[in-house]
Amino acid sequence: MATDGNKAQIKVTQIGSPIGRRHDQRETLIGLGLNKINRSRVLEDTPSVRGMVDKVHHLVKVEPAS
Repeated sequence: MATDGNKAQIKVTQIGSPIGRRHDQRETLIGLGLNKINRSRVLEDTPSVRGMVDKVHHLVKVEPAS
């Protein structure tokens, strides 16, 4: 993790559909700001965001933000 004002960030891209998945997985994608395939969001790399990403790891691709 970076210190001071330079927070580490990750880019999360949705690569899978929530159709046929559990309702909480769909809600987690919405919480991450994703709702369509190939949409991306740059998010702060925090334990809560990492936990959400881990819950839907099969539906998203994670990479460092540039």
